[in-house]
Amino acid sequence: MSNLGSFVFIVILGIFIGTFLGKIAWSINIPVVVFLLVIWVISMYNSFISMTNRAKEAWSDIEVQLKRRYDLIPNLVSTVKGYAAHESTAFEKVTQARAAAMGAKTMGDHTKSEVLLSGAVSGIFGIAEAYPDLKANTNFIGLQNELSDTENKIQAARRFYNGNVRDFNTTIQSFPNNVIAGIFKFTQQEFFELDQDQAAAKEPVSVKF
Repeated sequence: MSNLGSFVFIVILGIFIGTFLGKIAWSINIPVVVFLLVIWVISMYNSFISMTNRAKEAWSDIEVQLKRRYDLIPNLVSTVKGYAAHESTAFEKVTQARAAAMGAKTMGDHTKSEVLLSGAVSGIFGIAEAYPDLKANTNFIGLQNELSDTENKIQAARRFYNGNVRDFNTTIQSFPNNVIAGIFKFTQQEFFELDQDQAAAKEPVSVKF
């Protein structure tokens, strides 16, 4: 066989061997690729579940503080009534707002009702301005301090919850996470945001006199 023929034979043999080995390698890699893909999907799914649970836990912290405020409000109304029983409209307003807040089901309902309740409670404290004896009442002072502390905790818990929701929403919106989120029906969660058109939504209820 001539040198040229030997060279051509070696080239053809090399191509044949390379193709054969490539097919073997590819057949071996397919299960590996599928396995790694499954592991990645499971990892992302578990990550979504973990982030969802963190948001739920954060919302539970908000509910604890909201319940504490709901429990304090009747005592506040009762105390103020002892000095300003004729302010029935303000008392009815805060009672109705409290009932609406306690019955809220959706995030939108919570947002609206909490804004109204904050405004109603502010009105009760406003009434106290005209009654120096009420402002000096030990029970009243204790209630205003407890409500102020609760309001601050609600704001802190709300920020923590919204931070968790933001992280979750950003994660499931990013590619390729959004593909996995869509397959398993993960959807964006709602923020607990107060109405920016309401002064009560921007700051905790003022209880300083």
